[in-house]
Amino acid sequence: MTTRQGEVSLDGAFVRQQYTFRDRITADGSSGFPAEAGRYHLYVSLACPWAHRAVIVRQLLGLENVVSLSVVDPVRDERGWEFSDEFPDPINGFRFLSEAYRRSDPSYDARYTVPTLWDMKTGRIVSNNFPDITIDLETQFKAFQRPGAPDLYPEPLRPAIDRLIEEIYEDVNDGVYRAGFAQSQEAYEYAVGRLFARLDALEEHLATRRYLLGDQITEADIRLYPTLARFDAVYHYHFKCNLRRLTDYPNLWAYARDLYSIPAFGETTNFDHIKRHYYMTHPQLNPSRIVPAGPMLDWEEPQDRARLLSGGKR
Repeated sequence: MTTRQGEVSLDGAFVRQQYTFRDRITADGSSGFPAEAGRYHLYVSLACPWAHRAVIVRQLLGLENVVSLSVVDPVRDERGWEFSDEFPDPINGFRFLSEAYRRSDPSYDARYTVPTLWDMKTGRIVSNNFPDITIDLETQFKAFQRPGAPDLYPEPLRPAIDRLIEEIYEDVNDGVYRAGFAQSQEAYEYAVGRLFARLDALEEHLATRRYLLGDQITEADIRLYPTLARFDAVYHYHFKCNLRRLTDYPNLWAYARDLYSIPAFGETTNFDHIKRHYYMTHPQLNPSRIVPAGPMLDWEEPQDRARLLSGGKR
């Protein structure tokens, strides 16, 4: 069975579809897509957690004038992500993001996803594989990053980062979707169990570390934050991830607020887009399409995470 997000297996478990466009950008151009200023454009949704990662990295590294960006309308229907008068496509004048996919591959018949990295020189999609997009921005665009930009994927930490982001993806990032789109009680309970076991472990992990790998923000934090930002507003109720709220975890909640206080995180977190997208796009989960008024959360509530020093090795 196919859903708008992916497939459902015979046992009722949600299975995310693979991303089809997986070319890479390289600093030396060996991939055929060299890192250049003004060549690439990001199509994103401010509601989508996968796209949010690329938006954060772009701003954190000071690449706003290097890689251009445009935003789709937050409410999506069966036609996919849409551009509108309020959210136009300044690059190609597309009405729907699906046009970018069909122009790149006329035989394409999978989902139309964000983020989508578009090459304005060749007029085609480079990648819709969100992990590759952020890694390439972090490692292949170093010549264009702002002075003093953080190294989000430092070589000495890559094994630890890769291990951590795999755990976060399986249990948390994709875990909320596996719970929300499960088609059997068993599949739902399995996903929710793994989700909260991982959140419990992260809560303990962050008791002695400001960020996931110590004092330094890395790709691991970029992967976790968008799910935390959406947790109480959407996933807790809409996706039945309701064993606990983010605000029930003192360390995770303070950690999320600490990241939110950084402009690249806070300024790109649009709760209006997030709530309208989720509650108005999944009629099987919310037939009325009514957007809840709450929760009322103070993301600017003081936190004292800066006091923490690096903990032991993971």
